[in-house]
Amino acid sequence: MRIDKYLWAVRYFKTRNQAAEACKKHHVRVNGTTAKPAKEVFPGDKITLRKNQVEYQLEVLNLPSNRIGAKLVPLYVKDTTPPEAFRHVELARRAQLYYRQKGTGRPTKKDRRSLENFLEEDWDDWDLDD
Repeated sequence: MRIDKYLWAVRYFKTRNQAAEACKKHHVRVNGTTAKPAKEVFPGDKITLRKNQVEYQLEVLNLPSNRIGAKLVPLYVKDTTPPEAFRHVELARRAQLYYRQKGTGRPTKKDRRSLENFLEEDWDDWDLDD
């Protein structure tokens, strides 16, 4: 089975075209080598897939004949992605939320002036020895 069709069938991509684009952008590797969309996969192959800043590591268990339901995915693919990969994305998301709330838009003039005033302050007045 083609790698793009396999990734679509086991629900890692919504469309087969998205799976093919990921292959063309070198985001998919099979057994350590970059895979083109037409690369054939077989049971036992190891797939590394980069999607949404996460390196998924998959093992092909079986080949489905067509797109399968979400409950049947574990019969065809084993996800061996380490939990640290997901923690990294969660940390990046939290850091972004801490910096600026989503939906607040660009900084206002008042925000910019406050930041400029803060940066222009005389640091000699600060007691940093505490």
